[in-house]
Amino acid sequence: MARYTGAKDRISRRFGVPIFGPTKALEHKNYPPGIHGPKGSRRKKSEYAVALDEKQKLRYQYGVLERQFRRYFQIALTRRGVTGQILLQLLETRLDNVVYRLGFGSSRAAARQMVCHGHIQVNGRKVDISSFNVKPGDKITVKDHANSRSLAARNFELTQITPVPDWLNVDKDHFAGEVSRIPSREEIAPIVNEQLIVELYSR
Repeated sequence: MARYTGAKDRISRRFGVPIFGPTKALEHKNYPPGIHGPKGSRRKKSEYAVALDEKQKLRYQYGVLERQFRRYFQIALTRRGVTGQILLQLLETRLDNVVYRLGFGSSRAAARQMVCHGHIQVNGRKVDISSFNVKPGDKITVKDHANSRSLAARNFELTQITPVPDWLNVDKDHFAGEVSRIPSREEIAPIVNEQLIVELYSR
């Protein structure tokens, strides 16, 4: 599956937020990348440019390319409720993101790799599609194989200080987790203003 493989710290500096997880890049260089450095002047952004940045931040955060992101937005439009919140929920309930939230993967990229390499099962069946959307009641487990379990165990070590969200239940001893419900906007705690994204696509 296509995904962004470029310089991650550069993207985080561009938007001023740690999009791909904790990074020291923003501490060392808390200004956008470019040849002008910290003294470089930037024009005031238009409303369109601000909304576009919000969309790009959300895309990069979940590792989704433009065509797929637009598809998520179209799905959100057809569902009852607040479009922006539904868009966030669709992204948050992607299998790769849930694997990351459960601590099976140390990052979304690592979680996606685990899914694509067949280390993850949903309700007892192997699912190797990272964009698979989980539902309340779904059980996510690491395959009962030495390589899969050792990989998950190493990631648990790296993510043990990161709390698992309340909408997920995890049993680390059995390498298993369950989706108890769809997360609310407050639980997702987005790094963007999703309403600007809705307005951007509604132009």
